[in-house]
Amino acid sequence: MKLTVVGGGSTYTPELIDGIAGRRTSLKVDEIVLVDPDHDRLAVVGPFSQRLLDHAGHPARVRTTSNLEEGAEGASAVLFQLRVGGQAARRSDETFPLDCGCLGQETTGAGGLAKALRTVPVVLDIAERVRAVTGPDTWIVNFTNPVGIVTRALLEAGHRAVGLCNVAITLQRLVSRVLGSDPQEVKLDHVGLNHLTWTRQVLVDGRDVLPQLIADHADEIAADLELPADVLRRLGVLPSYYLKYFYSHDDIVAKQRDERPRADVVTDVEHELMKIYSDENVVTKPQELAERGGAYYSEAAIQLVHALTGGGDAEEHVVNVRNGSTLPFLPSDAVIEVPSTVDTNGAVPLPVTEVPPEFAGLIAHVTAYEQLALKAAVHGGRDRVADALLAHPLVGQFALAEKLADDLVAENRDHLPWAKS
Repeated sequence: MKLTVVGGGSTYTPELIDGIAGRRTSLKVDEIVLVDPDHDRLAVVGPFSQRLLDHAGHPARVRTTSNLEEGAEGASAVLFQLRVGGQAARRSDETFPLDCGCLGQETTGAGGLAKALRTVPVVLDIAERVRAVTGPDTWIVNFTNPVGIVTRALLEAGHRAVGLCNVAITLQRLVSRVLGSDPQEVKLDHVGLNHLTWTRQVLVDGRDVLPQLIADHADEIAADLELPADVLRRLGVLPSYYLKYFYSHDDIVAKQRDERPRADVVTDVEHELMKIYSDENVVTKPQELAERGGAYYSEAAIQLVHALTGGGDAEEHVVNVRNGSTLPFLPSDAVIEVPSTVDTNGAVPLPVTEVPPEFAGLIAHVTAYEQLALKAAVHGGRDRVADALLAHPLVGQFALAEKLADDLVAENRDHLPWAKS
């Protein structure tokens, strides 16, 4: 099997390769192609990825190319992990909203919208080019943020795509660590949108241990989620760590104004990682890679690719998938993040019990924003940007949306063709 990684020059890529190396008996990969326009990154990440595989005794060969069509031809699955504009654009996403007293973050709020506007047109172009050389049946596994909006764009364009995020698997590992359980024994009732999810049950041997988990470990878990423990106790659920941006918005903004932007921290980490990757004596994943983020990304990605391409029994995975009738208060074409059965035919959401209004209201609100964000990303236009911001629960004021729209367009003019005129 051939796997293609678009954005393969990323410092994330060795995390993925390490996951492939650990699944050499179940995932029959013999060729991995890293596609990236950055030749310098490929020249470092490619050889290091090969050393990881060789050290693990995995037979797959790594190739690198800047030619998308060459890299994608014959692939069984193509993984998207793009960052249009690099860390410089991310830094902008994390800083320009702060002047308006709004959250500076690369996946939600005004910063998340900026990332969607830059990313969706590029991803759709890449997906069309991939389909032209692989045909309509090759799976696209999208890890590119904002995952929900980008995956919805791919699905609406008719691509065979599934979105993936590491939030669910990270929370599963956190819970299993606290409980002292095998992660495979822990099953989560996880519902919502990408970066807007709640775990309503934690099942171990079929028994819901969440009430006892919160009673005994709320402080420990809340510290990891960066939320007050009383939020867990009041709601009786485990919010994803992205809910801190909604439940503690003003505190987070005050903190962001005093802290170094995450983009700057990641840039430093990436420089260090590239030095490590360049050392021909390094043949295992470095500990420093954990500082880059994306915990358990490799495991989640490889499990999903195995399910989509393996031809075996259906597996259960938390993925970003078309809603259909799963959450009846959302449009059928919305993209939700829920446990789903996955096989070579794709992902089908499992039934979801009724979502109470304290969660359903926010889910519906953000879904409306995402619909408008996608419209702005596909069709362009400053006023469409303002409309999406006005619909976002973290903005929602007319004057604020107008100011943020102008600032967003100014910050991203080089990446938005419609904004250059």
